[in-house]
Amino acid sequence: MDGEFYKSDWTEKQFKINISVDDVDYHTPSHKVDCYKNRVGVEIEWNNKDPFFDRDLSNFRMLHDLNALSVGVIVTRTEELQEIFNSLGKGASYGKSTTHFGKLKPRIDGRGGGGCPLLVFAMKRSCFVG
Repeated sequence: MDGEFYKSDWTEKQFKINISVDDVDYHTPSHKVDCYKNRVGVEIEWNNKDPFFDRDLSNFRMLHDLNALSVGVIVTRTEELQEIFNSLGKGASYGKSTTHFGKLKPRIDGRGGGGCPLLVFAMKRSCFVG
């Protein structure tokens, strides 16, 4: 999916963050954002372990606080796609502990993204074309 973004001039981006305290510089790179363009960061979480959502939201929050990001976007799936994966013989690769909207929503409700505006796309069964 990220390849389609790259075709439209989006890039993977890691921000170089430098903080100075009492003339001591601390270099703290951000986590790489999957796709970045015009102050919009997109993370595609389709089949990772659900703690990746914590990492993404924390990164969005920090970059927004530093005025480097205007909005964070997460593309994921709903749990109902599990039935389709099962029917395709891919069900064992996906499951309850992998990234899906049911794992993301409590993190958003708990303000895991801080003040960063978020846009979330959770693909449903109706998006599947066989």
